[in-house]
Amino acid sequence: MPTERESVSSKVMRGIKCGVMALAMSALGQTALAAERLYIFTENYPPYNTSESGKGFAHSEEDITGICTDMVKAILARVEYDYVMKMRDWSYAYDWVQDRENHGLFCTARTDQREDQFQWVGPLASIKWTLFGAPDSDITLDSLEDARDLRIAGYKGDVMSGYLVDQGFNVVMGISGDVNARRLTLGQADLWVTDGLVGPLVAEEEHGITGLKPVLVFRETPMYLAFSTNTDPAIIADLQQALDEARKAGEIDRIVAHYE
Repeated sequence: MPTERESVSSKVMRGIKCGVMALAMSALGQTALAAERLYIFTENYPPYNTSESGKGFAHSEEDITGICTDMVKAILARVEYDYVMKMRDWSYAYDWVQDRENHGLFCTARTDQREDQFQWVGPLASIKWTLFGAPDSDITLDSLEDARDLRIAGYKGDVMSGYLVDQGFNVVMGISGDVNARRLTLGQADLWVTDGLVGPLVAEEEHGITGLKPVLVFRETPMYLAFSTNTDPAIIADLQQALDEARKAGEIDRIVAHYE
């Protein structure tokens, strides 16, 4: 029969063990929660992704809106994952997201070259690859090949700009696309490659330039929410299911109609 002293000692030891187990379980729980937090980045690319402040960056979802942004928020509202949403320069965000667990990027054009670099949720919307001229431009093109000898304004990390570079076109690269409308009017570029909706909107909002001339639409590409390949495929499946449900419920169509 144990003594009273031994009994008290045993109780103390049991208490310590329980405390250690509780701390361990708590730590595991916090790790699980951390693993389920999503870190999602975008760029200022109106009307698809827009900073409420008008600046090229934002630190929270409340400060970001736009067609694709609202679609992504609709997806996330249907799942139980915690998330952080930020707006940064595209080239920075594109490089930052890759190889980081639970990191995603939107709206990302899904191309053959990018297919194995990400896991994909979508499609969300589509971009029309458009060459714009200045308001007073007299440039006409029957095909993309006709632009071979012209200077085309683009920006680093942009899928359209990268495509033209790979095809041997003369692309004047910048960090972002916001200044490219001004490059046209200053004669620093003959054409600007951008989305058909984005070009005129950015030109007017950033520089007060109206009347850009859409010279040629040469491709159309679906855009997606793209996650790093290190992200658990189960998360991708959950997000895709949430998008499919939102589309079936008519929510995605209502978002598009809101911006028309």
